[in-house]
Amino acid sequence: MTITDETGVDGERFRSALARHAAGVVVVTANSRGVPVGLTATSFSSVSLAPPLVSFYVAQSSATWPWLRLAGTFAVNVLAGDQHDVAGRFARKDVDRFAEPTRWRPGPAGTPLLEDVAAHLICAPHSTMAIGDHILVVGLVTSASTTRAAPLLYHHGRYGRFQPHP
Repeated sequence: MTITDETGVDGERFRSALARHAAGVVVVTANSRGVPVGLTATSFSSVSLAPPLVSFYVAQSSATWPWLRLAGTFAVNVLAGDQHDVAGRFARKDVDRFAEPTRWRPGPAGTPLLEDVAAHLICAPHSTMAIGDHILVVGLVTSASTTRAAPLLYHHGRYGRFQPHP
């Protein structure tokens, strides 16, 4: 059965077309009322350099979003190429995402910072907006740090590593 929306776009064909786009993988983490929370996102992007803004989308059906939105600070952990297991863990439901083997430490305001990532961006909530079946979350970057690690990518339903041209 083919499912189309009001535009007439076939849902399966739309998903297939989007799967051709490679995306970086991040885990967004926060300390919500003393409890670490986090989720995997591939819909992360920069928004502005001045002021420094980044964004990600979260499904309106997310069980993590109600907790994440309560935090006054959140971190975007840009995953390294060998952290596909971390991405998978934070994408699953009904697991303790911060239990072993997840390696993390508390950062500003107790915000969980995952270990061995390519970059950390510490953010203050800036704005949110419901768009379709997702919520656009924009954060004001208050701190950034990087490592030499190459990023994890997501393409056509699979994780992989970035390989630059020679």
